[in-house]
Amino acid sequence: MPLNADDAAQVRVGRLEYRGGLALSSPQPGFGGLSDVRLTGSTARAVSDEGAHFEFGVRIESGRLVGVGAQATSGMLLDTVGNELDGKANQDAESMARLPDGSLLVGFEQRHRVLRYESLAGPAQAWPTPPGLEGAPRNGGLEAMTALADGRVLALTEELEASGQLAAWLWDKDGWAPLRYRAEGDPRPAGAALLPDGDVVVIERSYSPLTGVTARLRRIRAAQIAPGALLEGELLAELKRPLTVDNFEAIEALRGPGGETLLLLLSDDNFNPLQRTLLLLFALD
Repeated sequence: MPLNADDAAQVRVGRLEYRGGLALSSPQPGFGGLSDVRLTGSTARAVSDEGAHFEFGVRIESGRLVGVGAQATSGMLLDTVGNELDGKANQDAESMARLPDGSLLVGFEQRHRVLRYESLAGPAQAWPTPPGLEGAPRNGGLEAMTALADGRVLALTEELEASGQLAAWLWDKDGWAPLRYRAEGDPRPAGAALLPDGDVVVIERSYSPLTGVTARLRRIRAAQIAPGALLEGELLAELKRPLTVDNFEAIEALRGPGGETLLLLLSDDNFNPLQRTLLLLFALD
């Protein structure tokens, strides 16, 4: 995929340099609806908003996205007794954070909660729910979550208000502590990732029938992230038409071969034939 189908020479937007993109498809049943992704080496693990998990290889060579594995493995997320999550209200996985021990926290909307998975293919373990999350709109809960360099976990909501801003929480050994996130205009947090330097990158997105999807990337400095804080991110880039853009809900960060910071974006196609599952790679300067 080019960054701009109308201008093949364009390779920059804001502080990002385009490093390649793909439109993904798969014969695997239920492929699509991907709402968050975490990368371990060259293996991507993604969850969908219909309760599925997928694993596939990502090929990055010389700092460019050149392909994905020919096959993907998949399955349904399980509950705490090992049964498949049943019904959309229970299945709506929207965010993930990888803990220091390698396990994954998964945040769910509709039935707002957090579950811990030692493996996405195995049973879940109960995890404390952020206090007040039960008041979130049905589709406005934990859309973005990431572990920090010190093992704490930052969780951002899409629509739940707290004193005029968006509700957020910070997890540490003492539990969840509240903080807030400032959003400007319609784009709201949809995904978050830890940058190699310890800062956090957040992807925000919105949709309008007139203008389509808008995606913004913001950087939150590590020093800002503390209980009670108001998080205000530095704008890195805005993606909208005519750029290649879709419903980006997932972001991951990694170190490139030249020491550069790479950002991997993944979109949720909503199982809509008019949308795509896009995987784009950028370098952050």
